[in-house]
Amino acid sequence: MTNKEKYRQFCEQNDVPVFMQPWWLEAVCAGKDWDVLLSENQEKKIRAVMPFLIRERWHVKYIVMPKQTQVGGIWVSDDVQDTVEMEAICTEFKRKIDEMGLSYYYQQFPIYSPCIPILQKLGMKTAKRITYRLDDLSDLDEVIDGFSKNKKRQLVKAAALSVDYTMEAEEFYRFHVQCMAEKGRRISYSREFFLVLYLKAMRQNCGQIICLKNTEQEVIAAAFVVWDKWHLYYLIPCFSQKYKNSGAGALLALESIKLAKKMGRSFDFEGSNDRNIANHYQQFGSTPTVYYAVYKYYNPLFAIALLINRIRNWKVW
Repeated sequence: MTNKEKYRQFCEQNDVPVFMQPWWLEAVCAGKDWDVLLSENQEKKIRAVMPFLIRERWHVKYIVMPKQTQVGGIWVSDDVQDTVEMEAICTEFKRKIDEMGLSYYYQQFPIYSPCIPILQKLGMKTAKRITYRLDDLSDLDEVIDGFSKNKKRQLVKAAALSVDYTMEAEEFYRFHVQCMAEKGRRISYSREFFLVLYLKAMRQNCGQIICLKNTEQEVIAAAFVVWDKWHLYYLIPCFSQKYKNSGAGALLALESIKLAKKMGRSFDFEGSNDRNIANHYQQFGSTPTVYYAVYKYYNPLFAIALLINRIRNWKVW
């Protein structure tokens, strides 16, 4: 039995974040190579897993996060509670990563991962990332009361907008392309990428498109949300710049929050490094929640290559 086959069985028997599910990895890594490392005890029972996307260009191998994927890295079984065993697991995975002949390793670990301090001691570098969450949705009125005055005013403006749950994937993608073009930017993922992800999420009953229309039935905002056992994620929101003063941004978030409450999940805005977007999310009364990226340069030249790539992308945008 291959590692992937064992991993599928593990995910069927254990609660694993949506971003680490085999079907998710098949979608976001379509056409690319993904695999998984396993840590097994003496009885061959899996005690921890590490799915990953590995890329190779010009004979240079590196591990990075797939598109639209918040977390990856090491996921430890709930059965593992002993500190010594946890350290042994992290040491095993670190050794396996070191033996892969990589030039660069980078993964964003699940929030509250117990592996972070251990991997730091083992010489891995870490970087803070922030997402924004609403953990308690039991009282929706109280949640809305926590919105900023600005967001409450936007909700008043958006009173005439209608909510629609019937938007098709093709239409959503075209709309997102249009929204990005209005900003003079290009979309960061392909039509095929989104259609595969959408179809797999629908089959797993783990996704939904929510859109807002004005009185002329024009789509002015939309979001693709996904969820797992614990959280609903505001994965891909998009808004027409033509209607930026409509209050759609506040209403779209609120409708997504309502869906999370209905499903008994907390709400995750999916953090952003953009200050304006981060400020937008915080105005909903959300709590900044830290998680960590773990990385290591095995080839120092790869750091220069990454910098050049960032500069190139900055110029394009």
